[in-house]
Amino acid sequence: MVKWNKMRSHNNKQVKAMRKLLILYATQTGNALDAAERLSREAERRGCPVNLLSLEQYDPSLLPQEQAVIFVVSTTGQGDTPDSMKNSICADSLKAFWRYLLQRSLGRHWLKGVLYAVFGLGDSSYQKYNFVAKKLDKRLMDLGGTVIIERGLGDDQHPSGYEASLDPWMSSLWRMLNMIKPEYLSNGPDVVVQDTVLIDQPKIQITYHNIENDDSHFSSASDLTSLNIQIGSARSMHPGKAFSDRSTPGYFLKMVKNLPLTRSNCGKDVRHFEFEFVSHALQYEIGDVFEILPGQDSAAVDAFIKRCNLDPDSFITVSPKDMDDHNAHDSRIPVKLRTFVEFSMDVASASPRRYFFEVMSFFATAEHERERLKYFASPEGRDDLYQYNQKERRTVLEVLEDFPSVQMPFEWLVQLVPPLKPRAFSISSSQSAHPNQVHLTVNVVSWTTPYKRKKKGLCSSWLAALDPCDGVHVPAWFHKGLLPAPSPTLPLILVGPGTGCAPFRGFVEERAVQSRTNATAPIIFFFGCWNEDGDFLYRDFWLSHSQEKGVLSEAKGGGFYVAFSREQAQKVYVQHKMREHRQRIWNLLSEGAAVYIAGSSTKMPADVTSAFEEIVSTENDVSREDAVRWIRALESCGKYHIEAWS
Repeated sequence: MVKWNKMRSHNNKQVKAMRKLLILYATQTGNALDAAERLSREAERRGCPVNLLSLEQYDPSLLPQEQAVIFVVSTTGQGDTPDSMKNSICADSLKAFWRYLLQRSLGRHWLKGVLYAVFGLGDSSYQKYNFVAKKLDKRLMDLGGTVIIERGLGDDQHPSGYEASLDPWMSSLWRMLNMIKPEYLSNGPDVVVQDTVLIDQPKIQITYHNIENDDSHFSSASDLTSLNIQIGSARSMHPGKAFSDRSTPGYFLKMVKNLPLTRSNCGKDVRHFEFEFVSHALQYEIGDVFEILPGQDSAAVDAFIKRCNLDPDSFITVSPKDMDDHNAHDSRIPVKLRTFVEFSMDVASASPRRYFFEVMSFFATAEHERERLKYFASPEGRDDLYQYNQKERRTVLEVLEDFPSVQMPFEWLVQLVPPLKPRAFSISSSQSAHPNQVHLTVNVVSWTTPYKRKKKGLCSSWLAALDPCDGVHVPAWFHKGLLPAPSPTLPLILVGPGTGCAPFRGFVEERAVQSRTNATAPIIFFFGCWNEDGDFLYRDFWLSHSQEKGVLSEAKGGGFYVAFSREQAQKVYVQHKMREHRQRIWNLLSEGAAVYIAGSSTKMPADVTSAFEEIVSTENDVSREDAVRWIRALESCGKYHIEAWS
């Protein structure tokens, strides 16, 4: 209620801004925010005043009073709504933005006279591609809104990413908006004001503090408390809106085991990590997600600071330029510049956005560099920029080193360098079996770019390099995932090839503990890997629970079945093993079993779902269309869950 009261105090400001073009975004990873900010910049260049807000900041009851609204929304996972769409504040109580729009009392004319457009960001490798944008577009139309332009759908799988759709969609948007509401675009749809005026106005300001004693701010705190304060202070000051509640770490853990699960020459490196709590204990459930703030390579952080001619030991605070709350400004704790970079700016992993190159062009003193940067930032150079930047996964540091004449002010760097984000992993342990621990199953990511450059995943390679004896404190957060903890009396059908087995290791551990004192329902688990000798993850664990009266044993109605895809000429995947055991699957489904699927987001979830549909069709003697509806009904009643990652 406190947050809602604060929001209501902003309503007068929102009403005054009604004649501005309203751009609302819902983001999970930051891409939708980037697209929304680009829309905002392009609108302002055309003389159009803009009000840019996250759905978390907006009161949806005001929508009927708007003239024109642009929605930029992402779809996460298997058609999931971004957190900012789920957690928004709306009229009278804490409700989700989407739930507010679904109220039957709103009626078919609630948005009469309101112009709107929707741009979605998604990944076509997922089954429910851009599901949120499609659903939102339909609901706005059902409520009487007038569409400016057909919804745009950006696809991460496109060779140029979502911008391949955003560029032409924006051009059409400005033309249509100019036809419908010419007063919005005072300079016309194609007139672009040059950024020579805007470029000197970063949105944040940096204050340098004269502090003689380096340790004065943290001298009275313990090492762990001091680290917590430094991380929280640095991250809370960063302008990146994607941080939300991921500023101050929820917990600190220390690694106690770092074990390889794969043979050294098998072509992949999967590790089993065990952590113990060193701050305070936590209650987590199987199926929960563990987020880690990765450590950046010290040499890379130092190289970035040196390249940008910064003083690593200076104490700074960062705040919005338009910040008028002096008390809030004074409450910010100064941190060392190096600390700020290390914990909040991703300088050696993430690729910079397109706007980064545009701003760089204004600070390039070498003519050939300036022209190259301007080309990269133009629509004509979009594909070449994708090949140079995203395809090669160039880091901010690498880009700056490629354009040595560029000297960007630190304010611009703080604003434009991608924020350092926590990495999420499915928990692979049960707290019932390991009271003070949490376990992870992690694929150590490495690849070769098209130009034969060796690259590593930031978090997985950092974890793999940690020595448990060093006692490194790992900042972490826990939250609910997409796999709810099942009742011990609920039969389960689990499908988890590769590291998709991670959450199900916890499921099996939990049910094994429960079975010691109570009767439990059976579990069938389908696992897949390349071959038995190379990457059969947790082999002994699964086999021990599938023998005699283990929770995976056929004697208890369960089963454990492995698909080795590379042990024979014809590849065998989990869906093939499922078809072999179709009758056992149907018997469990008939008894009310729940289905859990985890693993790669490419083809696996769709192929596995197709196998389930086929099994329902043949074993239940119904049409394929009826089988599809049967699976959808299973999903609707909370018994069909997918957690997939790319």
